[in-house]
Amino acid sequence: MVSMSEVIINGSLEIEDIIKVARGHKKVRLAPGVVERIRKSRELVDRAIKESKVVYGVTTGFGKFSNVLVSSEETRVLQENLIMSHSTGVGEALPEEIVRAVILLRANTLSRGYSGVRVLIVEKLLELLNKEVHPVIPCKGSLGASGDLVPLAHMALVLIGKGEAVYKGTRMAGEKALEKAKIEPVQLQEKEGLALINGTPVMTAIAALAVHDAEILVKTGDISAALTLEALKGITSAYNHKIHEARPHKGQIAVAKNILRLIQGSEYLTRQGEARVQDAYSLRCVPQVHGASRDAVKHVKAIVKTEVNSVTDNPLIFPEEEEIISGGNFHGQPIAINLDYLKIAVSELASISERRIERMVNPQLSNGLPAFLIKKGGLNSGMMITQYVAAALVSENKSISHPASVDSIPSSANQEDHVSMGTIASRQAMEIVDNVRNVLAIELMCAAQSLDMREGKKLGKGTRIAYDLIRSRVKTLNDDRILYRDIKNIYDMIKDGTLAETVEKVIGNL
Repeated sequence: MVSMSEVIINGSLEIEDIIKVARGHKKVRLAPGVVERIRKSRELVDRAIKESKVVYGVTTGFGKFSNVLVSSEETRVLQENLIMSHSTGVGEALPEEIVRAVILLRANTLSRGYSGVRVLIVEKLLELLNKEVHPVIPCKGSLGASGDLVPLAHMALVLIGKGEAVYKGTRMAGEKALEKAKIEPVQLQEKEGLALINGTPVMTAIAALAVHDAEILVKTGDISAALTLEALKGITSAYNHKIHEARPHKGQIAVAKNILRLIQGSEYLTRQGEARVQDAYSLRCVPQVHGASRDAVKHVKAIVKTEVNSVTDNPLIFPEEEEIISGGNFHGQPIAINLDYLKIAVSELASISERRIERMVNPQLSNGLPAFLIKKGGLNSGMMITQYVAAALVSENKSISHPASVDSIPSSANQEDHVSMGTIASRQAMEIVDNVRNVLAIELMCAAQSLDMREGKKLGKGTRIAYDLIRSRVKTLNDDRILYRDIKNIYDMIKDGTLAETVEKVIGNL
């Protein structure tokens, strides 16, 4: 739920809300009515403590130590010990946008009123966001069950005045960052440490950003394929609606329509039998390949949205029924399997794109284009090495597309004997998304260069917009120059959505 200037959380976030907070630094506040349901949940926890009930993680230890009772005098120490002992992450720190998404998702889950924390805990999380105190969270160490224990512990460390944080661009001790931002550290009470670190907000935060970016990539892939189709004087017959209605996958039909809208009015194209009977698969099967990826992204987005608004800690508090029930909602399998699916779907966009790049730079396949898209070949290498880069990225994607979710290594003395590896899947998905951006940037650059090698005919309604935008940032290559800057310029307008949005303003939503 979004206002013009802030995001309001009540347990029902959209993926777009996460983007606004993570990347747009929108302010966040609790919706009216949320405070009361958080309080009711906490009251049941306080009653259980007062009545000396055995409640996992409240009056007992954790994991294999769940059968060890903790005295009432030590239950608060238990929560702080939990945070410190679980802060064992390694590797580079997660990017700021992911850290912000993680904090938002944890606050959103706690706002549902099933976690038994005080309102103060949720308010402190929002204070971190609004005052831009970003905990330093190492990227590696989560098994994805019991959720994202390790990275979330690093987040929680800052709340209690420990660990490290980045404040106004400077990395410093968590205590110092809180002091500079005028945020009082929290003294954790029963259940609160567990509620902060038990669950899936790290893998889900990364998944939300990845699936948002993947949506941009499926649109960009259609644009790049359409521009290449013109560059190679492709056959439009393969996009005839009758073919795709005979195999009515929604994504396939949508892609075929998109390509026809993008190339509408183009003078570069041909029809079946005019110049040749049919094109290679990388041109002819764009609807089938891109369409399958499009359908996959749509499916994964629905799963991620469900997880964003789910309660994933343990035990869960049900104040209306006066029950505290221990279960396994922290298990990251829904995200793990679906982010592995996303990895494969997005990788395929780059795989087929690289084959189209090869057809443009290879004079044996390009329908008359000069070798490596340069007029003075030999003295100049032209676009030769851009295909090398695309091939390297596609090969890398093949390696990291191997599903993380099929692996499981037991932990906590076999108490936690099946884990999801969902956070690994999410991180790999983000890496693949980034690789695919670069491959599509190379294809777009080569397609624009190819068209410059052709006679100056009329481009399609949508591809003209894409071509002009590319040429506004990247000049035609007449003699060899440093190309990584050109790739980066196109990469940037893919990443921020400028390319897709600019084209959509002319031809409608892709």
